[in-house]
Parts: sequence; C-alpha cells; structure tokens
Amino acid sequence: MTKSLFPGRRFAAFLFDMDGTILSSIASAERVWAAWARDHGLDVDVFLPTIHGVQSVETIRRLGLPGVDPVAEAAAITAAEMEDVDDIDPIAGAAAFLASLPANRWAIVTSAPRLLAERRLAAAGLPIPPVLVTAEDAERGKPAPDCFLLGAARLGVAADDCLVFEDAAAGIAAGEAAGAEVVVIAATHTHPMQTAHVTVADYTGLTVEIDAAGMLSIV
Repeated sequence: MTKSLFPGRRFAAFLFDMDGTILSSIASAERVWAAWARDHGLDVDVFLPTIHGVQSVETIRRLGLPGVDPVAEAAAITAAEMEDVDDIDPIAGAAAFLASLPANRWAIVTSAPRLLAERRLAAAGLPIPPVLVTAEDAERGKPAPDCFLLGAARLGVAADDCLVFEDAAAGIAAGEAAGAEVVVIAATHTHPMQTAHVTVADYTGLTVEIDAAGMLSIV
C-alpha cells in the first residue's frame, strides 16, 4: 500500500504558484532584474533575493527610490521578461503531475501579470488551466491571502480544503493566511528553507489518487 504525503488528508483542489513551483524562470528573471538594479545603483547580490514571490510593482515600491514610478518601472520589467524566456523549463515531473489532475480541481495562482504568466507557461510547455489567478486579479498580492482565496473561490471550493504548492516565503505565508495546507517545492532553492511544511524536491514520483467524491490525495 502506498503512503499519502499528507496521511489522512484529502483535498478538494490544488493551488499552484508558478515561478519556482511548476517552472523555473530564475535565470530569466534575475538577468532582467540585475540589469535594472545596476541601472539604479543597487547592490545586485543583495537585491536579487528580494524579488521572488511578490509582484514586481511591490518589489520596486518598497525600495522607496526617489523619482522612480513603481508602476511604470514594473511595466518595463515585465516587457523585458516577456522577451527573455529561452531557458524557462518545467520543474521535474510537473507536466505529468498537472496532466493527471481533473481540470476543475486545480488552479495556478501567481504574482506575475497575466501576459507574462501565459508566456512563461508556453515557454515551459505547461498548460494554462481554466482558473489562472494573476497579479491583476487580487487586490493585495502575496503574502496576503487574497489570491489563494480567489483561486479557491473560482474553483468553487473552500481555501481550507485546498493544498497550496509554493516555493517562496511570501507565497507560503499567503497559503497559511488563506487557511490552506502547504507543500514546499524546493527544486530551485540554493539553500535549505527553514519550514515546518512538508517539502519535496520536485514532482518526480508523486502521484494523485482521486476518490469517489473527487477528493485528491498525493502518494
């Protein structure tokens, strides 16, 4: 008998972050952001770890740079990221794992703008699900829970019946605040993350069981 990754738990739906969770866009994003940081006199090595898991406009806004329009700068960065997708790849096992899920039981919930999300998913060869929650959809971005609450609502389920797949601290906090269970995908982590949540390297070897009521469990 196989053992569940969450013994005794079955979930109404799965909510997936995108960057670092089902695909790797770190090289692309960091090339664009590094160039921007150098142009603005920032220490690139210190700045780059702060960009992951949150909306671009919020990353820029919290810097408080004089004379910088966060909305305009974020739009320019998104445009540059749209052009830089050559080395975007799916996380190992993600394509098969997503393909095993019923279409009405999973969503992507990302801090990326919709056009960039669609561009990266296409570059990685991953499907765009019927429910795709992006930066434009939620009033507050991660670490606020709004995006995961919205993803669950659009699937017609309660957030506390969902399993959130995340890689970044802001997204993990958002999943927790939404009341969901969280699993951490560590494929893109360069250092171990201190977390109490179940952590897996990637989707290799993970399978989904679906019961008669359509509830999901991972083995």
